[in-house]
Amino acid sequence: MLPLDKIKSIARRFEEVDELLYRPEVAADVERLTKLTKERGELEPLVLAYEEYTKTQDDLEQAKESLRDPELKELAKEEIPELEAKIEELEATLQQLLLPKDPNDLRDTLLEIRAGTGGEEAALFAADLFRMYSRYAETVGWKIEVLSQSSASAGGIKEVIALVKGKKVYSALRFEGGVHRVQRVPSTESQGRIHTSTATVAVMPEADDVEIDVDEKDLKITKTAAGGAGGQKVNTTNSAINLLHIPTGIQIRSESERSQHQNLAQAMKILKTRLLELKQAEQDAAIRDERRGMVGTGERSEKIRTYNYPQNRVTDHRIGLTLHSLDKIVEGSLGDLMSALRAEHQAKLLEAESSRGHH
Repeated sequence: MLPLDKIKSIARRFEEVDELLYRPEVAADVERLTKLTKERGELEPLVLAYEEYTKTQDDLEQAKESLRDPELKELAKEEIPELEAKIEELEATLQQLLLPKDPNDLRDTLLEIRAGTGGEEAALFAADLFRMYSRYAETVGWKIEVLSQSSASAGGIKEVIALVKGKKVYSALRFEGGVHRVQRVPSTESQGRIHTSTATVAVMPEADDVEIDVDEKDLKITKTAAGGAGGQKVNTTNSAINLLHIPTGIQIRSESERSQHQNLAQAMKILKTRLLELKQAEQDAAIRDERRGMVGTGERSEKIRTYNYPQNRVTDHRIGLTLHSLDKIVEGSLGDLMSALRAEHQAKLLEAESSRGHH
């Protein structure tokens, strides 16, 4: 059953916001104007779906009336099942639009990938994962900015931290956090034996500058020479920054930028995001509500997905989904996987909402 009272009050608020936006005193107040425009944008999809829902219901009533009319009867018989199906579809849409929005969904996101167990193979797999996300980002129009990277031999990556910017980044990437496992024959393996290695992925919404205050007294900043190519650069600059946050022990090294100033800004950005992650982990532990059960807890110890090269198979263990299209997935075709994970997450939320409604 749809919570019609709730929907109607949202529709009333939408009209109110619309009316406010036409007022000259609102138009003159940039901050208020921005806030109301944003609110209107958030309410609009629900209001439009509700308008269509009431219109379709009226159409259905009329079609049922027409059953009494011998001339219109046949046409009405055809229309009724179509309209009923449409109503069902719109009800599902409205239910989804009513779900509580995660405030982080629209944020830019930090993506961290680290090679796990498996030596050189794990580092190559970490590089493959980063390429997979980069390709996917290209297809949906996101931008990826590498903040720090440490490479391994043969083109592998020990660790990469990147900022992903674009539309709804966090809501798409949020379910990628966890342990990814690969099963394949390494190119160096002469016997054709399959090796298993892992890489961990962490996904965190980027911290707003306002949310996390870092006290300068808590920081220890050391400047070091950025490592040039094999240390052969004569003109190594002292531009790399090592940042230690004393209360938490978090350490960050940033050397991807030219100047010390830029590297410090970069390191601060990473630190704030890590501190936000800690703060959210504390809140989550305090709340531990339905949302923690989403799709795994994102704990690093959980193996979330296996990539099996000999069988061209990818299995997501959290939702029991197996796709025989590994070749396409590693090239960035993540759409099917992501929408299946999102659908599962929404179903869980709906369940939690309806059980809360029954109490």
